Amino acid sequence: MAKFTEKFEDGLMIVAEKVDDNKYLGAIKNAFTTFMPFIIVGSFASLFNTLICSTSTGLAAFIPALAKISPAFTAINFATLSIMALPICFLIGSELAKRNKVPEHICAITSLVAFLCVVPQSVSIVVEGLESAVSGAGLPGDAIGAQGLFIAMIISVLVSELFSTLMKIDKIKIKMPASVPAAISQSFNTLIPILVSLVVVGVAGQLFFLATGTYMNSWIYSVVQAPLEAIFQSPFGAIALFMIAQVFWFLGIHGNMIITPIRNPLIASALAANIATAAAGGVPDQPITYGALVSFIVVGGAGLVLSLIIAILLFSKRDDEKAVAKLGLIPGLFGISEPVVFGLPLVLNVTYAIPFILSAGLATGCLLFATSIGFVPCNIVDVPFGFPIVVSAFIGHGWQGVVLQLVILALGVLLYTYSICSNV
Repeated sequence: MAKFTEKFEDGLMIVAEKVDDNKYLGAIKNAFTTFMPFIIVGSFASLFNTLICSTSTGLAAFIPALAKISPAFTAINFATLSIMALPICFLIGSELAKRNKVPEHICAITSLVAFLCVVPQSVSIVVEGLESAVSGAGLPGDAIGAQGLFIAMIISVLVSELFSTLMKIDKIKIKMPASVPAAISQSFNTLIPILVSLVVVGVAGQLFFLATGTYMNSWIYSVVQAPLEAIFQSPFGAIALFMIAQVFWFLGIHGNMIITPIRNPLIASALAANIATAAAGGVPDQPITYGALVSFIVVGGAGLVLSLIIAILLFSKRDDEKAVAKLGLIPGLFGISEPVVFGLPLVLNVTYAIPFILSAGLATGCLLFATSIGFVPCNIVDVPFGFPIVVSAFIGHGWQGVVLQLVILALGVLLYTYSICSNV
């Protein structure tokens, strides 16, 4: 058994190293980390629209003039969430250019332009009074929004690599005299790599459309992204993914960072879908978003560490554990678990391994159950990491979220109590 455990730990360490060293996963992770504040701001814009500008639920019911600033919040939401595929494409291209040591901004712009070359460039508008729709130039919302994330990621990776490879071929560079300013010289050096990259992608996109009758973004969404979103929002997929993160935490590796390249595109898409559904008058149905992750799945820190702190303070007879718990209490209220994870420690601590790993499954299961019965609404407002407990749940999910959060923390205390009582 000891040999199996050792081999299992070594295998997970290898996986973690491979994920951390993979430049494509790293670029995706960094891109979404950079853009995450904009996603949160976009969701808050929807909240402000409701609280301030709505004539039925907001301050505009008492001050009608406030309704006139609603387009400002709508514009913020559109510019951050409804076109998120564009900045993500740009940021991935920039990250890969940095790693490949080629001009970052030019590579990023090339990736973005290439993405626009493979999506529809016309929209159909239904005009009241006309029997048929009117077509015109434009970019469809499903192509540049959350539904376009995966094709944007794929195109930015492929084009960045193609551009970087071409940039290293010295013979195709247009050399300028030394007297020419560096910016102009760089423009000429990158001209042919840009041309080849865009021609290759543009022609490939058109050939794909001719062969299948559909654009790449629609095909990738239906074949790849939509099934992944469905699995991610399912009990099996969500519980498995977050428990895997806890296994890495147990080994001393930041588990959330390991699953970030998979998780972040899906939670960003889920939030955008919830906001779009709510704006259309429907009921949001995507329970797992970044706000739900912060408020419920890692409430008090990854592994429900705040529950462990409370359990230690209530039941532990060990002075060393109580000392660590007291130090970790305040950070735990704000979702910071590292003082306890590495101070107790929880890393490679067999005593707490089972509750530490199972806690993610417990919290995720509670969230999915509460949303499935309609008790807790799926959120349209994401809260950033670091908000204190109760406040985070209330902002994203109302009073029902506060109740669920406290229930999860209480169940976490019960989960850890047996291990504490046996660890005397």
